[in-house]
Amino acid sequence: MRKTQIAVIGYNEDWCTDIAKKIAYEVGKEIAISGSVLICGGLGGVMEASCKGAKENSGLTIGILPQGEFESANKFCDVVIPTGIGFSRNFIVATSVDGIIIVGGGVGTLIEISVGYMLKKRMIAMTGSGGIADEYGGKYMDERKRIKILKRKNANKAVQDIIKAKI
Repeated sequence: MRKTQIAVIGYNEDWCTDIAKKIAYEVGKEIAISGSVLICGGLGGVMEASCKGAKENSGLTIGILPQGEFESANKFCDVVIPTGIGFSRNFIVATSVDGIIIVGGGVGTLIEISVGYMLKKRMIAMTGSGGIADEYGGKYMDERKRIKILKRKNANKAVQDIIKAKI
């Protein structure tokens, strides 16, 4: 049976807060404990913190990079996919998963949740993490009401919500 694939999206290193990093670490940890695969954009900030949480709990991490060089990935990525396609890689991240967990985030994160919304992916916004997560948590992206972005404070609950939605 295929493992559940969960994206962790959010702030890159330049805007990431210590609170967002802590939340991302916990999300990565819970993804690993559940036996799921963590997929992210492979860079710093939320991506690195979530990968670290997964790796320190024997998880598998995949980084889909906007750059074309393997060396751009954070050191906690097991599998590195250097796309060389810039922000277009956000479409690959959002499409390659069963669900998406949002930790903070800016416009790049907004691209990923917009793709997830159109594909009706289960999406969970981690409350209190700032940015896009706090802005869109508990809401629909538009009047079509394709799928509501759920709000969660607990990382384990967020991961379990995605696993249950896959079944």
